[in-house]
Amino acid sequence: MTALPTFADVESASAQIAGVAHRTPVATSRLIDDRAGAHVFFKCENVQRSGSFKFRGAYNALSRLTADEAKRGVVTFSSGNHAQAIALAGQVLDIPRVIVMPSDAPAVKRTATEGYGGEVVLYDRDREDREAIGRRLAHDRGLTLIPPYDHPHIIAGQGSAAHELFQDVGPLDFLFTPCGGGGLLSGSAIAARALSPDCKVVGVEPAAGDDANRSFRSKTLQTVHNPKTVADGARTPSLGTLTFPLVLEYVSDMAAIDDPTLLQTMFYLWERLKLIVEPTGALGAAAALDGTRAIRGKRVGVILSGGNVDLTQVSQWIGA
Repeated sequence: MTALPTFADVESASAQIAGVAHRTPVATSRLIDDRAGAHVFFKCENVQRSGSFKFRGAYNALSRLTADEAKRGVVTFSSGNHAQAIALAGQVLDIPRVIVMPSDAPAVKRTATEGYGGEVVLYDRDREDREAIGRRLAHDRGLTLIPPYDHPHIIAGQGSAAHELFQDVGPLDFLFTPCGGGGLLSGSAIAARALSPDCKVVGVEPAAGDDANRSFRSKTLQTVHNPKTVADGARTPSLGTLTFPLVLEYVSDMAAIDDPTLLQTMFYLWERLKLIVEPTGALGAAAALDGTRAIRGKRVGVILSGGNVDLTQVSQWIGA
């Protein structure tokens, strides 16, 4: 059984990616603070390399491959942000990479993945199993499989975002983090436990894909099939065998946000912070600002996890 990552692994990942991944800025807004009645710190992973926090875990994982593994290459499966991150990290490290992507992935993410030199293999998410395709390619081509979240180096790398946030702003009372497969959430919660032990870490997913919420409350791993939501980065079927126990151990609560609220929050961030955030990236902010949690007077961290917006969809989102 693979050992669960620890804070020492998050620290090691932070050192491993230093000087390659961006140390992203922390944004604040007096207007948002007034609205929330709290001091809110936004960790801007939307301006990370490849457009999301995913580059952290991708580079941490690929840079630790053996020389033989690196020569043969890697395969992964992703709807977009992990795909781009693996493609870019592989370009930086000169490692061949194959990415299994759904045929309906946002065009901007597929174009970027191909632009970074990744070989894209498309599949039909309604009829095919991306993990099975990835395993088959790994077997047939001798590739190393690097899953998007259920991997110790991926989890530790993603935790480096929260690690930086605590270093930059100090202890927090709350940390709101988007959740798909739980890599960012579990890594962030590990960092929070070590650097700000009283911080309540809240994972946030789209209401249409509330498997992590149900898993957290039932203490039994729950699944969801191909949820329909604008938060395409969180359309994962379930938490992983590594991320699920980490979420149970380190996360304080879970929240689910419906698509209209998510889009309203995303556009609000565009207008007030002048930052382009994708729907999935706005999940944490939506939960922090929806008024359902007692954050008044508190220090609140929010991870803006990505900014890869398919601009062709904006008019549809506005109409919705």
